[in-house]
Amino acid sequence: MKPSARRKARELAVQAVYSWQMTNNDVEQVELHIATTNNMKKVDMAFFQELLRSVVSECDELDAIIKPYLGRLPEELDPIEKAILRIATYELKQRIDVPYKVVINEAIELAKIFGAEESHKFINGVLDKAIKTLRKHEKA
Repeated sequence: MKPSARRKARELAVQAVYSWQMTNNDVEQVELHIATTNNMKKVDMAFFQELLRSVVSECDELDAIIKPYLGRLPEELDPIEKAILRIATYELKQRIDVPYKVVINEAIELAKIFGAEESHKFINGVLDKAIKTLRKHEKA
């Protein structure tokens, strides 16, 4: 699968996780809405589904992992930043096949697309601290 298909999957996953966070709708309903309102031809659908379903089912654990690196309370996070950080934390934790530099770069790009003006700097700082724990083997 092309990297651009993964990028599209991440973009849609951010939208889906954000939607789930805001509405608390069933993940299946959110997934269906995203899939039927977007062109999914150039999307790595399996990766999109994995990100969405895993982030939703593991959100408490992902929040606990990232909390020490935030510098503020998790409930003070912008919902977009929270969605991006949850997805990136999941990838850092579970998708060791994706290099940490790729995960961080993708999260920064997502923050530039969807986040507030300076949120990409915040995302970068948080994930840069988190990789020291989550990807010790890679960072060494």
